Amino acid sequence: MSRPPFPPFTMETALQKVQAAEDAWNTRDPVRVAQAYTEDAVWRNRDEFLHGRPAVVVFLTGKWERELDYALRKQLWAFTETRIAVRFQYECRDASGQWWRSYGNEQWEFAPDGLMRRREASINDVRIAETERRILGPREPGDRTDLPLQ
Repeated sequence: MSRPPFPPFTMETALQKVQAAEDAWNTRDPVRVAQAYTEDAVWRNRDEFLHGRPAVVVFLTGKWERELDYALRKQLWAFTETRIAVRFQYECRDASGQWWRSYGNEQWEFAPDGLMRRREASINDVRIAETERRILGPREPGDRTDLPLQ
């Protein structure tokens, strides 16, 4: 299995990789999302450490059972030949109806076949009112507006 675009990345292919990740995560399909990672992928997500694609599926399944109406935006921050850094925001609500906006940064490292072999994410959560929501679903085609800082 492979996942284009492949390293070494250019500005164009790094942007494509970021948009593909955003699109996949917005499906909230753990199996589909996990296919972008190597079988032995290493993750750090907040304070959790995962190893392997099956662990990614389990993690994402639980995530999207808790984080209802999840919608995400990612933005390219920097890249090298095999690594990409992104900043992101997502919004979701919990089972009680409380809305949240989560801000974060990720560092990705890719194998030659274009699969991600390492993902490290730092994330902070902020309570928001439903009226403060600004991420109302997947991005519209062609919409690459920058993420607001707050």
